[in-house]
Amino acid sequence: MITEKKFWIGIDTLAEREGLSLSALGLKAGLDSTYLNPSKRITKEGKARWPSTSSLAKILNCTGTSLTEFVQLI
Repeated sequence: MITEKKFWIGIDTLAEREGLSLSALGLKAGLDSTYLNPSKRITKEGKARWPSTSSLAKILNCTGTSLTEFVQLI
């Protein structure tokens, strides 16, 4: 089953693979520097948050990662 936690693990893995902090990866992708931080992965109500498809596409593009490769990470 694909879960939001697995998506975030995939993003964490991409940052590590690129040798970047989550903040640096966010900036490289054109996102707010705090967007990928673990504290932003849970809503104020305590519900897990999924990364948006737009943000995921930006992250994949800036790291040169295909969607197929990303799915293999998760």
